[in-house]
Amino acid sequence: MATPLKRIRGLGAAHHGTETFWRQRLTAVANVPLVIFLIWFVVSHAGASYDKVRECLANPVVAVLMLALIWSAAIHMRIGLREIIEDYVHTKMCKTVSLMAVTFFAALVGLASTLAILKISFGS
Repeated sequence: MATPLKRIRGLGAAHHGTETFWRQRLTAVANVPLVIFLIWFVVSHAGASYDKVRECLANPVVAVLMLALIWSAAIHMRIGLREIIEDYVHTKMCKTVSLMAVTFFAALVGLASTLAILKISFGS
């Protein structure tokens, strides 16, 4: 039986359901303008030389927007994959290994992409 306070908070058995829900919605909303920016960037630089694209990516505003997209997408991906695994994988060991793999994969994608953007931005 749920107490009135528990119903108001809406936390459920795991005590983090609404937090995860809102975090995923927040990253989804953040991804909309960031992906629009990415599409605009790719379309406007279609056919441009490598040096021109590299020069544009070295712009601090563009680099920050690209980094924001990378991290927002990586966090969103991790949350979504985690929810899928928690819902559909029922073996405890398989679930644990899968959750660890998803976390490491999202971190690896985020870090590798961040390194690439930073190298381009600083001209290395």
